[in-house]
Amino acid sequence: MTEPSYRPALIVYIRENAKPPDKLSHQPRLYALACQIGEGQPFDDDVLFAAAWLHDLGVFIGHRPEDPAALAAWDHTDYAMKKAPSLLRRFGFPVEKIPTVIEAIRTHQAAFHPTTLEGLLLRDADILEQLGAVGILRTVSKVGRDTRFAGFGDALRVLQRHLDELPAQLRFAPARRLAEPRVQTLRTFLKSVEAEAEGIVW
Repeated sequence: MTEPSYRPALIVYIRENAKPPDKLSHQPRLYALACQIGEGQPFDDDVLFAAAWLHDLGVFIGHRPEDPAALAAWDHTDYAMKKAPSLLRRFGFPVEKIPTVIEAIRTHQAAFHPTTLEGLLLRDADILEQLGAVGILRTVSKVGRDTRFAGFGDALRVLQRHLDELPAQLRFAPARRLAEPRVQTLRTFLKSVEAEAEGIVW
């Protein structure tokens, strides 16, 4: 099966714009997870692919504000929703599917309620990305370069909240199964930090 022509162009664009560079690996993992969760379901693969690769455009340096006050109030999802249509048209994406991509991007975070199958799959995959070893790496890497993470204590509080709140929000049984080892990894990590740091974490 021939790969749709828009995909290489979209991947190249994200590779060039994903700054810091560690922001890049989230996109292909997210798409792969969403496909795994949705195996056997009638999702639109074009929509899922485009939404997974574009949903975090607004978190990249060069796309987000640099002023700390403006950054603290920044809505990166709204930015991605506004930028995605013109980018997708430029890359040759099926125009009639663009509104569904935008809707999936709009609801990709755990706090929202997706209205499409693609949005539901993307949301579950994004929750999984905040758990386990990958979730730890993604959170701790923000310390010192994200206004929300001045120190390790901030990262630990966010990871604890993820552990406490996110697993119960998964919608699909395959996602819940994938979450089990990730939850255990995150729980073990947090207990290890508590034991080793003896309460001294900044």
